[in-house]
Amino acid sequence: MTPLMGQLLILGALGTATIGSILAFSSAWRPGGTGLRWARRSAFAFAALVIVANLLMIWALVTTDFSVGYVTQVGSRALPLWVKVVSLWSSLEGSILFWLAVLGTYIALATRAIARRHPEYIGCALGVWLACGAFFALLVAGPAQPFASVVPPPLDGPGPNPLLQNHVLMAIHPPFLYLGYVGMTIPFGIVSAALLRGTLGPDILGSLRTWVLLPWTFQTIAIVLGGRWAYEVLGWGGYWSWDPVENASLLPWLTATAALHSMMVTERKGTLKGWTSTLVLATFLLTILGTFMTRSGVFNSVHAFTQSAIGPMLLVFLAIAIVWTVGLLAMRIDRLESQPSSGAVSGREGAFLVNNLLLVVLTLTVLIGTVFPLVVEALTDRQISVGRPYFDRMVTPIGVMLLFLMGVGPALPWGRPSGAEVRGRLLQPLGSGGLLAVAGWMLGARDPWLVVTLALSGYAAHVTVREMWRPFASRLGRGGGLRVAVLEDLARRGRRRLGGFVVHAGVVVIAIALAVSGTMQESQELHLAQGQTAAIGRYTLTFVGARAVHDSNRDSIVAELGVAMAGVPTGTLAPRLNYYPASREPIGTPDVRTSPWSDLYVSILNIDPTGRAVTVQALINPMVGWIWVATVAMAIGAVMALLPRRSDGVSAATRRGVIKGAGRAELGGRA
Repeated sequence: MTPLMGQLLILGALGTATIGSILAFSSAWRPGGTGLRWARRSAFAFAALVIVANLLMIWALVTTDFSVGYVTQVGSRALPLWVKVVSLWSSLEGSILFWLAVLGTYIALATRAIARRHPEYIGCALGVWLACGAFFALLVAGPAQPFASVVPPPLDGPGPNPLLQNHVLMAIHPPFLYLGYVGMTIPFGIVSAALLRGTLGPDILGSLRTWVLLPWTFQTIAIVLGGRWAYEVLGWGGYWSWDPVENASLLPWLTATAALHSMMVTERKGTLKGWTSTLVLATFLLTILGTFMTRSGVFNSVHAFTQSAIGPMLLVFLAIAIVWTVGLLAMRIDRLESQPSSGAVSGREGAFLVNNLLLVVLTLTVLIGTVFPLVVEALTDRQISVGRPYFDRMVTPIGVMLLFLMGVGPALPWGRPSGAEVRGRLLQPLGSGGLLAVAGWMLGARDPWLVVTLALSGYAAHVTVREMWRPFASRLGRGGGLRVAVLEDLARRGRRRLGGFVVHAGVVVIAIALAVSGTMQESQELHLAQGQTAAIGRYTLTFVGARAVHDSNRDSIVAELGVAMAGVPTGTLAPRLNYYPASREPIGTPDVRTSPWSDLYVSILNIDPTGRAVTVQALINPMVGWIWVATVAMAIGAVMALLPRRSDGVSAATRRGVIKGAGRAELGGRA
């Protein structure tokens, strides 16, 4: 019964999305027509159908209904409840089904918002969104078929990939990644509608910015959560390895970041409309490319799914999307008329343009390094690899230049600044940059790129703090002090600006943490018998012993190591080896002790069968914890920038009151 219900729901979603897309396009130039009303209803029906289909699959996983094909692949009676639920996105077929639910939710929310605020755009945008929904519904109904019927059903299943059962971040990282990836469909539809209509006015730009910033926020969190998952599960002591699938998540984030900065110039000066549109469209194309990388089986990666028929269909969809994008830009980009720029390239808009160009260069650098081995193999049948040395050598200089611009750009005023104004704003932060570089040198920083990064981070931090404080300093300069109510009012009215600088502050901290942890790591391989002690850095580790642990879905051997610092015991670390029924090799789980300045990271390499000796990899990773803290700050800043300005409603009401009052006064005067 469950397989049939699931198949009917997906077929219903496919039909609804297809009909809705046709209705939306055919009625796009008649916003009040019956066809468009039914297209909007189709969007909500599509969302309801795919959400119910996902809930049905979760129920099948929780109840271990092995008559459902997908449950036989990833289900198991021995799994804890949380693993059963997250198994929905643990394998290829279920992940596409979950993608469909996220897409349906986005389409319903965007349809409601855009139809109310921008009815002239909703027809074309909704046609694009539902066309994408129809394609992914076709994937689920066709090659994926998670609701395929299994007769007779097996008694039990293998469970998901052991790596995906090994950490609770499996329940958090993929949903955030999908919310970032799938959400880029919405700005793709908005820009497509703007190009088809030949206008990208200031009214729609605000909504476009919101629908780019929202998935960008989710994507930012997802990328860092993925790094933390790798850090705490894979056991190699790092958080980013330039894996092809890691790169696939980074590529659309880079172009979305460029688009957000380009939109600021478009909103402020009325220029770069075509460039902003191109970046938004490219971001969507990169999400589809990333989906192909993950689900085609052409890349060997711990993050990738197995090879399937979904890969060729995704490649066809990517080709169609590229043709659509290039065709739209070629035929309609000239209709997005831009106002002539009144400022010089030396102003803030010039810095933003250079920032955009660097982000695009960085995107191309990562893209080439990622797909080049695949192209070579396809053309010559010869396998090559592009590893970390290429990415570190090529990306580091570009990243340093971006960090420099993050300090210079906000320091410059809009328009055409005078030479004295530029010097006054740009020279002042040099002292902070120099102080941070000297402090780093005194603490042992010797890598040239690290010293440069510290200097530029200090510079950018000075500018960020100064620009965050500027409105409050202006209020103090006018007298009257800064009372709590005044602080709240200033923060509320400048919430978007303040949120942007909070994001910048988080980026500065992450830049420092990446540079320090990447160049100042200490590592030792320790062979310890029971009771034996060894030192690494300021820590000493003592092997206390090993113990066996049994869980419902795995057996584990846990090594207990006492930790002391300067001879004072500070607790224990308990790295483990986990043995899953579906895996021949054990899956290691490191243990990490985090302090404000460094992590003590220990993973098991080998353990004696008697439990009386162990070999561990011990690392001291400086400042890694600040990456996670700074990401929280970036998320808070992005949410601040997303929240609507309460002052806008107040000012609008005030304006209406003033107009009414003026009208009454005028009538009274005439009487």
